[in-house]
Amino acid sequence: MSQIKSKQRVADHGEVFTPPHLVAAMLDLVKDETQRIDSRFLEPACGSGNFLIKILQRKLDVVKQKYGKSEFENRHYSLLAVMSVYGIELLSDNIAECRKNVLEILSLHLSIGEDDVLRNAALYVLSQNLVHGDAMTMKTHDGDAITFAEWGYLGKGKYQRRDFRYDLMTKNSVVKSKNSLFAYTPDLEVYAPNKVYPMMTMKEIAEMNNEVGN
Repeated sequence: MSQIKSKQRVADHGEVFTPPHLVAAMLDLVKDETQRIDSRFLEPACGSGNFLIKILQRKLDVVKQKYGKSEFENRHYSLLAVMSVYGIELLSDNIAECRKNVLEILSLHLSIGEDDVLRNAALYVLSQNLVHGDAMTMKTHDGDAITFAEWGYLGKGKYQRRDFRYDLMTKNSVVKSKNSLFAYTPDLEVYAPNKVYPMMTMKEIAEMNNEVGN
């Protein structure tokens, strides 16, 4: 597999894709975190998802080991695994490919079809977590401030969502990482969310994707 799409893209954007063996080696440096279902990862130049798909694969393997005997828990924790991966990508074709690749990993892992509520819920999550924008300016391709959704699984089929602005999070980077959005602990609120949503089910998240599609 080529590590570049074209020499022009390399010249214009410095676009070079990390080969799979290097991705695996780098992820092994934080192996324990890649095997935590709710551990959040942000790739600020995610390309077509080389890192994110490998992270998701590791998380889904853990979900299967822990919850494979329960279809309900397996599906809900698998969605949580998807909810834990984030990316920003400058080029429109790359971000579209990244969303497609990440979704394909989930679909193949659980053998779900296009009409499955889990797939549609994951589609919506990825539309929020994988952002077409510029990590340097911290703005979307439309010029809006990048906002990330923090997802949590509350059990019994219920999820919680809170939205945070990326630029405000980075301004508070002096705070210890354990108190950041991407390793959230409930004992200390460092960042105020822009918006807090009511608890929602997988079906309700999937319906949000249908609304976006329309």
